Amino acid sequence: MRRFFKILAWFVILTMIVPSALGAAIGYAKGWPATWRQASWASSGALPDAAITNTAKVMVLSSRTGRWKGIFAEHMSIVMKLAGESSWTRFDVVGWGNPVRENAYPADAYWYGNSPRVIYELEGEAAERLIPAIKATIQNYPYSASGSYLIWPGPNSNTFVSWIVRHTDGFTAELSPVAVGKDYLGPGVQFARAPSDTGYTVSVNGYFGATLALAEGLEIHVAGSTIGVDPDDLAIKLPAFGKLSLLDLVR
Repeated sequence: MRRFFKILAWFVILTMIVPSALGAAIGYAKGWPATWRQASWASSGALPDAAITNTAKVMVLSSRTGRWKGIFAEHMSIVMKLAGESSWTRFDVVGWGNPVRENAYPADAYWYGNSPRVIYELEGEAAERLIPAIKATIQNYPYSASGSYLIWPGPNSNTFVSWIVRHTDGFTAELSPVAVGKDYLGPGVQFARAPSDTGYTVSVNGYFGATLALAEGLEIHVAGSTIGVDPDDLAIKLPAFGKLSLLDLVR
């Protein structure tokens, strides 16, 4: 029994405490805007002009959140357009007023001064078919009332994106491991398909849980943070750092 607790202690130190401490040191060294007013929320230029993008597209964007939260968490949004449309449509959730917002920010806006990256992309006829289904699912999001947002463990902005992905047929996206709140499934013990639709997730009030899926690999969720191994991408997943893949080093 003592050996078990010793191994558990080292597991926690190496997979949670050390990455979190390193992430905090890097975050503090980099610095951040003192207030949201001083941060940039303008277009980052990360996306092409919608007017010259002829095909339909669905994307999930993710960027670090603001101030100290950015050490541990990212903010996700859904961006889309039908073929022939000249502008992107962005959906995400904020923590004040009515949470679900449409085009509250430029499609590829900096989030608290942090650049977004595309973590999922679908293009062409499949995207054209998926967009109406996504919009219909958004109308049924259960945490859309004012006051329903909870920064931790959820439902928050990442819960929104994860819920839409999980509840829209054909929407199969592997989400950011540091998108805290993505694994909040509701009160009590809850089961759901993994966002990639290649396995399943179990969650206890969003505080503890796990995901086992072909795309995500094995993830353990502790207090919103993710620890995992992803054999499909030769990667590990750690708090603060997210997904670290050997394939990225090769590229």
